[in-house]
Amino acid sequence: MRKERWIVPVVVVLALAWAVAQYLASLLFERELERALADLEARGDLRISRDDVEQGWLRSSGVLHVAPLIGHAWHLAIPYEARHGVLDTSVFGRLDVHVGDADRRLFGDAMPASPPRWEAHYRTLGGTLQGELRLAPFLISQSPSGEAPRSLQFSGGRIAFDGVYGDWRTQVLLEAIELRDGDAVLEIGPLHHESRYAYTPGALHFTQQDKLTLDAVSLRHPQVNLDGTELVLEARTLLDDSELRLQSTLTIGEVRSGDDMLVDGEVSLELSRINAEALRSVVALARHKTALGTVSLEDAEAYSAMDRALAQLLKDSPRLDLKDVDLDSPMLGLSLKGEGVLVLDPRDLASLSLLSLDRPEMRERFRQRLDGDFEWREPPAVVALWLGLPLDTSMLGIDVVKGRLRVNGRPVPPLLGG
Repeated sequence: MRKERWIVPVVVVLALAWAVAQYLASLLFERELERALADLEARGDLRISRDDVEQGWLRSSGVLHVAPLIGHAWHLAIPYEARHGVLDTSVFGRLDVHVGDADRRLFGDAMPASPPRWEAHYRTLGGTLQGELRLAPFLISQSPSGEAPRSLQFSGGRIAFDGVYGDWRTQVLLEAIELRDGDAVLEIGPLHHESRYAYTPGALHFTQQDKLTLDAVSLRHPQVNLDGTELVLEARTLLDDSELRLQSTLTIGEVRSGDDMLVDGEVSLELSRINAEALRSVVALARHKTALGTVSLEDAEAYSAMDRALAQLLKDSPRLDLKDVDLDSPMLGLSLKGEGVLVLDPRDLASLSLLSLDRPEMRERFRQRLDGDFEWREPPAVVALWLGLPLDTSMLGIDVVKGRLRVNGRPVPPLLGG
């Protein structure tokens, strides 16, 4: 009898413990989702919001909206439903992609395919999220009257994502894509993309690393055949207290035209000394103008404010380093090997306008602020001949002084035209 009297209290305690744990699991999921979305938006290039939010102990749902901070080129609507467990929350939904000012659905209106569906699992104790989105294959064919038939065939793909607050990874695989237009056939893929984004709260500091690999690309045409393999683009973006730095390396395994090697090699460069505080000010201004509905640069006040803010990005004298250039084209008999640097003079920033670079006079002002040098090792004889130098010239020293080029001490036409 004594044991039986303990059964009910024990069951009640266990039920209460389960209820509390269930409630905490739903709260933790909601808190981590809000933190992740806020930090993603803090990067400055996106607008993120949620609506139709319903939060409960066992189930939560809502719709995420992601769009560029400026403009209406696209936006994502991501309906989701979360089913909470004590140790694990299952989340699933779909991805609705809208494009253009007309807000057309990419899947359904522009392409005969249903929206991709995704699912993920949030681990309550570890705070980790792991999920996957699958892209279904599709075929689009057109046969316009009196014209050659066209088609676009996509073989499908997947996007995997995982991480924890402050450190996220994605892996993208797109299977082969084939585009046909009459006698011309372009085949691309498979394509792989790996990304890692690590940040501090509020995204005041962050590092993003990306690697894009194109296994193969080929073009078939009655007049030209091209084949490329192992095209790799690696990029690293870093934001710290003082500056934004962008590093990039392009590796070309090989590009052939028939049996001839057209080009192979590698190019590495780095853009640095973009003022970090000015970047944060630009983001804050754009977000403020967006909230007021005056972000359009057709508004004179918004244009002037943004132009002044953008100019401050240049106040630390931005620097472009060509760290390593090693390109070779046996087919054309040309090669380019060397390194160099280009620096912008930041004095009198009030006279510069990044928003007016479409005007020739503004491009001339920027050109006159450029200084740098580049060493071209073992230049082809045809280049030396064109410059009026001895055919056995082993090094070209290219200097940039206030936008004017000199090669081995000899003036050449101005940089960037003009």
